[in-house]
Amino acid sequence: MIDNILHAMTLVLTFKVLAALIIGVLIGYFVGAMPGLTSSIGMALLIPFTFGMSPIAAIVMLVSIYMASDYAGGIPAILVNAPGQPGAAVTAFDGFPMSQRGESGLALNLSILASGVGALVSTVLLVISAQIMASAALAFGPAEYFALAIVGLSLIGVLSTGSTLKAAIGLIFGLAVVTIGIDPIMGSERFVFSPLLLDGIPFLPALIGLFALSEVFVMIETANVRIDRVPDASSASHSLRTLRPYWVTVLRSSLIGYVVGVVPGAGASIASLVSYGVAKKLSANGASFGTGNPEGIVASEAANNASVSGALAPLLSLGIPGSASAAVLIGGLTIQGLQPGPLLFTNHPEIPYSIFVGLLVGLPVMLAVGLLGARLWVQITRIPRPIVATVVASICMLGSYAASNDVFDMIITAVFGVIGYVFRRCDIHPAPIVLALVLGDMLEANLRRAMITANDNFLQVIAHPIAAGLLIVAILVPLSMLFGRKPAAD
Repeated sequence: MIDNILHAMTLVLTFKVLAALIIGVLIGYFVGAMPGLTSSIGMALLIPFTFGMSPIAAIVMLVSIYMASDYAGGIPAILVNAPGQPGAAVTAFDGFPMSQRGESGLALNLSILASGVGALVSTVLLVISAQIMASAALAFGPAEYFALAIVGLSLIGVLSTGSTLKAAIGLIFGLAVVTIGIDPIMGSERFVFSPLLLDGIPFLPALIGLFALSEVFVMIETANVRIDRVPDASSASHSLRTLRPYWVTVLRSSLIGYVVGVVPGAGASIASLVSYGVAKKLSANGASFGTGNPEGIVASEAANNASVSGALAPLLSLGIPGSASAAVLIGGLTIQGLQPGPLLFTNHPEIPYSIFVGLLVGLPVMLAVGLLGARLWVQITRIPRPIVATVVASICMLGSYAASNDVFDMIITAVFGVIGYVFRRCDIHPAPIVLALVLGDMLEANLRRAMITANDNFLQVIAHPIAAGLLIVAILVPLSMLFGRKPAAD
């Protein structure tokens, strides 16, 4: 492991990779500080432009966007009560009241420092756990990979807020799209009504359409809300000592954030909520949470950013993304000819270890930009939404065309943009669709291979101990979600 880390350092600490890292952090701050744009949207927009980059630079830049945008969402949450990212909503509970008391500088300082510690602790946990998970997964065969894909699909519902049925509809649609193209085993055509679809629906244009272009249509619908008054954030330069009274909360919240992040679909929002609830219960001043308690900011931000590394653990080791943004990152790996999963550590160990090093190297950059440019970044919230929508739509089409210089990809982006918008209007999040596109091939190909080796005896396929255990988990998880989810209010 040490040798791989040292080798990754020589790859990351080069001008091109460091430049990509800094660009990723800056873009991440822009995306995170703009309400309506999420880290998954920002990453989806930039993936096509990584095609000509080296794999190390491309992946490090995308991970930097992921990391920085999750923090930057806390800036407008604290200053103007407008969370830039879903996970920053909890930060606003205490951050905005502190800003109204004239303590915006202290709130921002605690936010960025807690985020940095959370990211550091979770990265260390990622380095330790991802390799262990990947080594265990190397013993998997087709039956185990089939069961693993089923587990991933069973967890997909938690990526959508609201109805489990609606999440299942998105899942079924994604699996149906995967069947278009050439049969992976027999080599025959399936649902190919145009020669352009022989290779199936191109993943990247569909990804851009579902996440980014559909959001453009939502922006067009929303009112042009501008922030006319921005509180003074120039005092966000306090000492590291301001975090000292909350070090227990920081470490506990970092651990909670990482563990929650590992669970596919949980994400930053759940991590910050769980951490905030635990901190409020254990705090001596729990009654003051929600009225401007600095400990609430620390608990939320540490867990929020720790969940980033947590979501990367199942992605790198098992090939199952832990969040919507991690699912988008698969597109970045795919466009570089890389397949996430246990073989990534064996065939291309420089990729996961470069991600580890990139996360560590990116921390001081993220801290510096956050502390020095808080007031600048919050001004982004004042950009009118029609302008943002126009720019994002242009980048969507340019990016989809740039991936393969094919107008057909632009058509796919437009079609899936409309589909994604319709699904959003029906309260169906695009994340389950994208994860179904990711796991569909893995599910079908490994099931077909397992059935061949088992002489078409499905009972023999699921008789493998690991596969049987995973399938039991796949059954229990949706049942717990079904009975544990509260009915939506009318």
